[in-house]
Amino acid sequence: MKSRLLLILSLTAILAGCSSAYYNAWEKVGFHKRDILVERVEKTRDSQEDAQEEFKDALEQFGSIVTLQNTDLKQAYDKLSSEYENSQEAAQEVTDRINSVESVASALFSEWEAEIDLFENADYKRTSTAQLRETKSRYDGMLTTMRRSEQSMAPVLKTFRDNVLFLKHNLNAQAIGSLKGEFASLQDDISVLIREMNRSIAESDKFIAELRSST
Repeated sequence: MKSRLLLILSLTAILAGCSSAYYNAWEKVGFHKRDILVERVEKTRDSQEDAQEEFKDALEQFGSIVTLQNTDLKQAYDKLSSEYENSQEAAQEVTDRINSVESVASALFSEWEAEIDLFENADYKRTSTAQLRETKSRYDGMLTTMRRSEQSMAPVLKTFRDNVLFLKHNLNAQAIGSLKGEFASLQDDISVLIREMNRSIAESDKFIAELRSST
Protein backbone atom coordinates (compact mmCIF):
# COMPACT_ATOMS: atom_id res chain seq x y z
CA MET A 1 0.00 0.00 0.00
CA LYS A 2 2.82 2.35 0.96
CA SER A 3 4.75 1.63 -2.23
CA ARG A 4 1.65 2.20 -4.31
CA LEU A 5 1.03 5.55 -2.63
CA LEU A 6 4.62 6.58 -3.26
CA LEU A 7 4.25 5.58 -6.89
CA ILE A 8 1.08 7.64 -7.23
CA LEU A 9 2.70 10.67 -5.67
CA SER A 10 5.72 10.32 -7.95
CA LEU A 11 3.55 10.00 -11.02
CA THR A 12 1.52 13.03 -10.03
CA ALA A 13 4.59 15.16 -9.57
CA ILE A 14 6.43 14.01 -12.70
CA LEU A 15 3.60 13.69 -15.21
CA ALA A 16 1.20 16.49 -14.30
CA GLY A 17 2.44 18.56 -17.22
CA CYS A 18 1.67 15.90 -19.85
CA SER A 19 -2.01 14.98 -19.78
CA SER A 20 -1.87 11.79 -21.87
CA ALA A 21 1.06 10.37 -19.92
CA TYR A 22 -0.52 11.53 -16.69
CA TYR A 23 -3.81 9.71 -17.27
CA ASN A 24 -2.11 6.62 -18.67
CA ALA A 25 0.06 6.42 -15.58
CA TRP A 26 -2.99 6.58 -13.31
CA GLU A 27 -4.61 3.76 -15.32
CA LYS A 28 -1.60 1.56 -14.65
CA VAL A 29 -2.31 1.79 -10.92
CA GLY A 30 -6.02 1.12 -11.35
CA PHE A 31 -7.54 4.58 -11.82
CA HIS A 32 -9.22 4.89 -15.22
CA LYS A 33 -10.16 8.10 -17.00
CA ARG A 34 -13.82 7.33 -16.45
CA ASP A 35 -13.26 7.13 -12.68
CA ILE A 36 -11.18 10.30 -12.67
CA LEU A 37 -13.89 12.12 -14.63
CA VAL A 38 -16.58 11.11 -12.11
CA GLU A 39 -14.36 12.16 -9.22
CA ARG A 40 -13.62 15.55 -10.79
CA VAL A 41 -17.27 16.21 -11.59
CA GLU A 42 -18.07 15.46 -7.95
CA LYS A 43 -15.35 17.84 -6.76
CA THR A 44 -16.61 20.54 -9.12
CA ARG A 45 -20.11 20.12 -7.76
CA ASP A 46 -18.77 20.38 -4.21
CA SER A 47 -16.77 23.51 -5.03
CA GLN A 48 -19.89 25.11 -6.51
CA GLU A 49 -21.78 24.37 -3.30
CA ASP A 50 -18.93 25.92 -1.31
CA ALA A 51 -18.92 28.97 -3.58
CA GLN A 52 -22.65 29.41 -3.03
CA GLU A 53 -22.09 29.58 0.70
CA GLU A 54 -19.24 32.07 0.32
CA PHE A 55 -21.36 34.38 -1.83
CA LYS A 56 -24.30 34.09 0.56
CA ASP A 57 -22.03 34.98 3.48
CA ALA A 58 -20.60 37.91 1.55
CA LEU A 59 -24.09 39.19 0.70
CA GLU A 60 -25.12 38.91 4.34
CA GLN A 61 -22.05 40.85 5.42
CA PHE A 62 -22.68 43.48 2.75
CA GLY A 63 -26.26 43.85 3.90
CA SER A 64 -25.28 44.27 7.54
CA ILE A 65 -22.83 47.02 6.62
CA VAL A 66 -25.20 49.13 4.54
CA THR A 67 -28.15 48.86 6.93
CA LEU A 68 -26.51 49.51 10.29
CA GLN A 69 -26.30 53.01 11.67
CA ASN A 70 -22.98 54.47 12.83
CA THR A 71 -21.03 51.57 11.41
CA ASP A 72 -17.33 51.49 12.22
CA LEU A 73 -16.10 52.17 8.68
CA LYS A 74 -12.66 50.63 9.05
CA GLN A 75 -14.17 47.49 10.52
CA ALA A 76 -16.81 47.45 7.78
CA TYR A 77 -14.13 47.67 5.09
CA ASP A 78 -12.07 44.88 6.67
CA LYS A 79 -15.06 42.56 6.86
CA LEU A 80 -16.29 43.24 3.34
CA SER A 81 -12.78 42.96 1.91
CA SER A 82 -12.32 39.59 3.61
CA GLU A 83 -15.63 38.33 2.25
CA TYR A 84 -14.67 39.49 -1.24
CA GLU A 85 -11.36 37.64 -1.07
CA ASN A 86 -13.08 34.46 0.12
CA SER A 87 -15.64 34.71 -2.68
CA GLN A 88 -12.91 35.31 -5.24
CA GLU A 89 -10.99 32.24 -4.05
CA ALA A 90 -14.14 30.13 -4.15
CA ALA A 91 -14.90 31.32 -7.68
CA GLN A 92 -11.36 30.50 -8.82
CA GLU A 93 -11.65 27.01 -7.35
CA VAL A 94 -14.85 26.45 -9.34
CA THR A 95 -13.03 27.52 -12.53
CA ASP A 96 -10.07 25.25 -11.75
CA ARG A 97 -12.36 22.31 -11.08
CA ILE A 98 -14.28 22.81 -14.32
CA ASN A 99 -11.00 23.01 -16.24
CA SER A 100 -9.88 19.74 -14.66
CA VAL A 101 -13.14 18.10 -15.72
CA GLU A 102 -12.60 19.27 -19.30
CA SER A 103 -9.05 17.92 -19.29
CA VAL A 104 -9.91 14.37 -18.31
CA ALA A 105 -13.08 14.32 -20.43
CA SER A 106 -11.07 15.30 -23.50
CA ALA A 107 -8.58 12.52 -22.83
CA LEU A 108 -11.38 10.01 -22.20
CA PHE A 109 -13.28 10.82 -25.39
CA SER A 110 -10.11 10.85 -27.50
CA GLU A 111 -9.18 7.40 -26.21
CA TRP A 112 -12.71 6.12 -26.77
CA GLU A 113 -12.75 7.37 -30.38
CA ALA A 114 -9.34 5.82 -31.09
CA GLU A 115 -10.42 2.47 -29.66
CA ILE A 116 -13.60 2.41 -31.71
CA ASP A 117 -11.44 2.37 -34.83
CA LEU A 118 -9.86 -0.89 -33.61
CA PHE A 119 -13.13 -2.85 -33.71
CA GLU A 120 -13.44 -5.61 -36.28
CA ASN A 121 -16.98 -6.50 -35.18
CA ALA A 122 -19.34 -4.04 -36.90
CA ASP A 123 -22.11 -4.46 -34.29
CA TYR A 124 -19.72 -3.73 -31.43
CA LYS A 125 -18.39 -0.73 -33.26
CA ARG A 126 -21.87 0.63 -33.93
CA THR A 127 -22.97 0.12 -30.30
CA SER A 128 -19.83 1.72 -28.88
CA THR A 129 -20.15 4.67 -31.27
CA ALA A 130 -23.74 5.24 -30.14
CA GLN A 131 -22.68 5.04 -26.48
CA LEU A 132 -19.92 7.58 -27.10
CA ARG A 133 -22.30 9.96 -28.85
CA GLU A 134 -24.85 9.72 -26.03
CA THR A 135 -22.24 10.16 -23.29
CA LYS A 136 -20.71 13.16 -25.05
CA SER A 137 -24.14 14.72 -25.43
CA ARG A 138 -24.84 14.35 -21.69
CA TYR A 139 -21.39 15.66 -20.88
CA ASP A 140 -21.77 18.69 -23.17
CA GLY A 141 -25.05 19.59 -21.47
CA MET A 142 -23.47 19.32 -18.04
CA LEU A 143 -20.42 21.34 -19.07
CA THR A 144 -22.63 24.07 -20.49
CA THR A 145 -24.43 24.48 -17.16
CA MET A 146 -21.08 24.43 -15.33
CA ARG A 147 -19.69 27.23 -17.50
CA ARG A 148 -22.92 29.20 -17.19
CA SER A 149 -22.74 29.03 -13.40
CA GLU A 150 -19.08 30.05 -13.61
CA GLN A 151 -19.95 33.08 -15.74
CA SER A 152 -22.71 34.11 -13.33
CA MET A 153 -20.06 34.70 -10.66
CA ALA A 154 -18.29 37.41 -12.66
CA PRO A 155 -20.82 40.28 -12.25
CA VAL A 156 -21.13 39.53 -8.53
CA LEU A 157 -17.37 39.66 -8.04
CA LYS A 158 -17.14 42.89 -10.02
CA THR A 159 -19.81 44.53 -7.88
CA PHE A 160 -18.09 43.36 -4.71
CA ARG A 161 -14.70 44.57 -5.92
CA ASP A 162 -16.03 47.98 -6.91
CA ASN A 163 -17.71 48.47 -3.56
CA VAL A 164 -14.73 47.23 -1.55
CA LEU A 165 -12.51 49.67 -3.41
CA PHE A 166 -15.04 52.47 -3.04
CA LEU A 167 -15.28 51.86 0.68
CA LYS A 168 -11.50 51.72 0.93
CA HIS A 169 -11.11 55.06 -0.87
CA ASN A 170 -13.97 56.76 0.92
CA LEU A 171 -13.96 55.73 4.55
CA ASN A 172 -16.74 58.07 5.55
CA ALA A 173 -20.47 58.02 6.25
CA GLN A 174 -21.29 59.24 2.74
CA ALA A 175 -19.64 56.16 1.27
CA ILE A 176 -21.88 53.87 3.30
CA GLY A 177 -24.93 55.75 2.07
CA SER A 178 -23.82 55.32 -1.54
CA LEU A 179 -23.37 51.58 -1.07
CA LYS A 180 -27.02 51.11 -0.17
CA GLY A 181 -27.99 51.66 -3.77
CA GLU A 182 -25.85 48.71 -4.83
CA PHE A 183 -27.32 46.23 -2.38
CA ALA A 184 -30.51 45.47 -4.31
CA SER A 185 -28.55 44.94 -7.51
CA LEU A 186 -26.14 42.64 -5.73
CA GLN A 187 -29.01 40.61 -4.30
CA ASP A 188 -30.37 40.08 -7.82
CA ASP A 189 -26.97 39.03 -9.17
CA ILE A 190 -26.41 36.52 -6.40
CA SER A 191 -29.90 35.12 -6.89
CA VAL A 192 -29.05 34.48 -10.54
CA LEU A 193 -25.70 32.99 -9.54
CA ILE A 194 -27.29 30.58 -7.05
CA ARG A 195 -29.96 29.55 -9.54
CA GLU A 196 -27.33 28.80 -12.21
CA MET A 197 -25.16 26.90 -9.74
CA ASN A 198 -28.11 24.81 -8.55
CA ARG A 199 -28.87 23.93 -12.17
CA SER A 200 -25.23 22.98 -12.74
CA ILE A 201 -25.09 20.90 -9.55
CA ALA A 202 -28.23 19.03 -10.59
CA GLU A 203 -26.76 18.32 -14.04
CA SER A 204 -23.55 17.09 -12.42
CA ASP A 205 -25.46 14.69 -10.17
CA LYS A 206 -27.44 13.41 -13.14
CA PHE A 207 -24.31 12.90 -15.26
CA ILE A 208 -22.53 11.01 -12.46
CA ALA A 209 -25.54 8.76 -11.88
CA GLU A 210 -25.92 7.97 -15.58
CA LEU A 211 -22.21 7.30 -16.03
CA ARG A 212 -22.14 4.94 -13.06
CA SER A 213 -25.29 3.13 -14.12
CA SER A 214 -23.76 2.39 -17.53
CA THR A 215 -20.71 0.64 -16.05
